[in-house]
This record gives sequence, structure tokens and C-alpha cells, in this order.
Amino acid sequence: MAENILYFSMNRCTSVEQPDADTLVSTCRLQDTLTSAAVTLTVKLPDLNIQAASGRFRHAVRGEIADIAERLEKLQGVRVGSGMLKIIEGLIGEEADLSQLAYMVEEACHGVILTLTKRVLVHAPDDAAGRFAFYANMVKDNIRLYNRCAAFAEGTPLVADLKPSA
Repeated sequence: MAENILYFSMNRCTSVEQPDADTLVSTCRLQDTLTSAAVTLTVKLPDLNIQAASGRFRHAVRGEIADIAERLEKLQGVRVGSGMLKIIEGLIGEEADLSQLAYMVEEACHGVILTLTKRVLVHAPDDAAGRFAFYANMVKDNIRLYNRCAAFAEGTPLVADLKPSA
């Protein structure tokens, strides 16, 4: 059997830590067959302003994003919230080579949003039916949660009735 030259694997994860009462640190990491990258955002609470942004991005074919520090520095002072992708692309650039970087910054922002959403989840009812309705309504009320975690992914029972507008 011939060796499969089309082999590809990818792992992407986002983690959020709270080093003190006023700060969240969100990191999105990407490791695939061709890319090794990470973006870290430090976000100040309660206003959700990006206090610092750093990262690295190395692609086997295209090389490194040489000016990544300068591009990410432009995010300082931006508030995490709706419409983030347009803001991110406007600040760090929309060139094709930067699309993955912009996506990673957006994912780090969504990590912050989901971390804060977790605080709402503790108020869900104790019964299974009540919890189900609580979570489903939460996504309907805040469409930014749609497709942002496995529970709220397209096709799952919690969002089965939801038809978000593109």
C-alpha cells in the first residue's frame, strides 16, 4: 500500500485563565501539519478591554508573520464584544495570509465571552427539562454563542430549533 501523502492533522484549542479578580487571559493555540501558532489576549474586567495581545505564527511554507507583534499591538484598548471579526481584520489586516491569525484572535475573544457566560449557567434550573429550556433560550437571546462550543453547535439538541441569520 502506498504511503498517503495527503495526511493532515489539526488541533486548535482555546483556554482562559483568571490570574486575578480584574483580568482574564485567553489563549488560542493552533498546531497542524504545516502551522504552529498561538495568540494570547489579556483582557481587563469588567469593561472587557484588551490590555495586551501577543502571539507567534509559523507556517512551514509561508514562514513567520514577521510583524505579528506590531499587528497584535493594535488590538490594545479594543473592547471584546459583538462585531469583533470586522474590527480585528481592520486592525491586523485582511490579507489572505492573515485570515488564520484573525480567526485565532476572534476565538480568543469568544473564549472570554464563553467564560463570562459560564457565570450565567450556574443559575440554570435543577430539573433536566428546565435546564434544557434555559440553555436553549440563552443561545436564542445571545446568538454569538451559536456554534461557539460543542453544546451550542449546529445540529445539537439545544439549538435544533434555532435558525440563525447568516
